[in-house]
Amino acid sequence: MRNYKGLVWLGVLLLFLGQAAPALAADIGTSAVSLIDDEVEMTYTVQAGDTLSGIAGQFGVTLDNLTNANRLDTYLIHPNDLLLIPGHYEPVPAFVSRGDVDRSDLTLLAHLIYAEARGEPFSGQVAVGAVIINRLASPVFPKTIREVIMQHSGRSYQFQPVSDGAIDLTPDATAVRAAISALNGRDPSHGALYFYNPAQADDSWIRSLPVITRIGNHVFATERSAGRAFFPEGVPADLPA
Repeated sequence: MRNYKGLVWLGVLLLFLGQAAPALAADIGTSAVSLIDDEVEMTYTVQAGDTLSGIAGQFGVTLDNLTNANRLDTYLIHPNDLLLIPGHYEPVPAFVSRGDVDRSDLTLLAHLIYAEARGEPFSGQVAVGAVIINRLASPVFPKTIREVIMQHSGRSYQFQPVSDGAIDLTPDATAVRAAISALNGRDPSHGALYFYNPAQADDSWIRSLPVITRIGNHVFATERSAGRAFFPEGVPADLPA
């Protein structure tokens, strides 16, 4: 006779494992703090008339090193783009060293940036972090970084890495630097509340939102109206925010 009781317990175990990733994500707070040093890689804001080769010469770095550090696949840059300057460092911003921002929030933000945007241009990683910060200022989203990142619609989480456990990956130094920049008010998304990868997102609702800009593989968008700011029930759980 088949052991149905054993099958039931196996099902319960698999269900538990399937829900484990959000629980782990909720506990993130210290795993990347060691990456937050007293100095961070310098950033430079592109000015009108700047060229990548000119910026490379200004800071004494090679053009290849500059493009590789920022994961750029083109030499085209725009005013207000944010670039990492490899090999150049500056003190960590005072708001971090003073403790004005909880380092567990900084760490969680870096985790999300790494999970959502690793491999994207540095500006794009900062923009992903800026979406979280922008939601804090919106009346229709939660008021803490943790609550925004962990927001749940009842059926799915706002951010796929929370559901699938990718948020538990340890962020690299670039993601941490991007989180610091976003917390310091840098916003390459220009006020976006949403981002998605059009190669992965096929939902008509997310695609109907007004587009602000595109950086790398991500499109950054905002609300059609102030009254709606969360995915309706039934949107696929793997849709980027």
